[in-house]
Amino acid sequence: MTRQALDKNSFNAGLLDFIAASPTPFHAVSHMSQSLLAAGFQPLDEVDSWELQAGRRYFVTRNGSSIIAFTLPGTAATKLDVTYPGIRLAGAHTDSPCLRIKPQPDLRKNNYLQLGVEVYGGALLNPWFDRDLSIAGRVDFMTHNQQLNSCLIDMKKPVAVIPSLAIHLDREANQSKSINAQKDLPPLLSISGVRDSTFDELLLRWLHEQCGRPDAERVLSHELSFYDTQRPALIGLHEEFISSARLDNLLSCYVSLQALLGGGEETCNMLICSDHEEVGSASASGAQGPFLRSVLERIVGCTSARVERRAEDLERLIRNSMLISIDNAHGVHPNYADKHDGNHGPILNQGPVVKINANQRYASNSRSVAYFKSLCAQADVPVQAFVVRSDMACGSTIGPITAAGIGVETVDIGVPTFAMHSIRELAGSDDAHSLYRVISRFFS
Repeated sequence: MTRQALDKNSFNAGLLDFIAASPTPFHAVSHMSQSLLAAGFQPLDEVDSWELQAGRRYFVTRNGSSIIAFTLPGTAATKLDVTYPGIRLAGAHTDSPCLRIKPQPDLRKNNYLQLGVEVYGGALLNPWFDRDLSIAGRVDFMTHNQQLNSCLIDMKKPVAVIPSLAIHLDREANQSKSINAQKDLPPLLSISGVRDSTFDELLLRWLHEQCGRPDAERVLSHELSFYDTQRPALIGLHEEFISSARLDNLLSCYVSLQALLGGGEETCNMLICSDHEEVGSASASGAQGPFLRSVLERIVGCTSARVERRAEDLERLIRNSMLISIDNAHGVHPNYADKHDGNHGPILNQGPVVKINANQRYASNSRSVAYFKSLCAQADVPVQAFVVRSDMACGSTIGPITAAGIGVETVDIGVPTFAMHSIRELAGSDDAHSLYRVISRFFS
């Protein structure tokens, strides 16, 4: 039974809660998994043999930071062979630019305790100064009985800050501000000597206190990041904006997840949320890795009646499928309108954006664009277009990577956004819900 569609207020409230609870890709996937479980999706493990059944819903994770969820219609054995529209795929990514804590981060200078960090992705660094920062991610440890285990931690409260240098000591700061990632970014945690612990000792105490793991004996490794503790919020005179960290691209993950949860029962729908997009996607759990193709092969292996022709069935299935690659687009900033092509400047709260690039930095083609526009028309949602200025470089998404990797027809879209890759980004409070309506139409 399909779920009733969410109204805008309920949708946005859920979006803000989801982002607040997902400071890292690990937390995002954990919360998405909980939502899928609550909706009756069955978890799969990649190390097990799969026996999929028509009319059932499933999900599988990799590395705890990427997730694929899918539904099989009641007539899966025939529909997954060749019949259009094959699988309807919506893809996004779980990671965002951030400051990642180094493996041996302890720094003690001038009586202060700091942590060394590495910049993950193309972060806009200036906004990270003077923010109330916390720490979250995954910690791997040894227990008292010599078992390897891992735990997600989220300190939630502010534990660090990167103080700016006073204007009196940097008179040119308002004219030019360059940042040395090695020298200028280590966050300040404490006065050295107050509780003179190593970072691993702090982690061990946090595992005991925050994670309820008194059996943790020794920290072996971690993937931890700093994040801004300020909650997502609706702002503006009429709450027309969403202000939050990690809108790129948790907004798209949430849109796709909610559309999948309310999707139709007679279509094969799939959600793919991959890690490592911000650093090129070349990983086992990234869009350039084998995760998606592996899942598709196993679906066909379980549903195709023709054992000797499963490779052909897979290729026919892919060619009859469509991927909507969802990643935020650059809205026209009123202070910097000249950074856009005059005919292709997306405006916040005027609908989702189709992203097009002649050099295939986006995977959209005329046919996939027409299909997406038809979905927008059916959902009564306006649609915009983005093409980068001809004298500027163009970013990219998981769209071209996935299209090139498996051959699926793809359209790149997203909601218009300001301050992309900043510690706090801005989107329109109408746009996420409008896109949810379009993807819901796609999945119905």
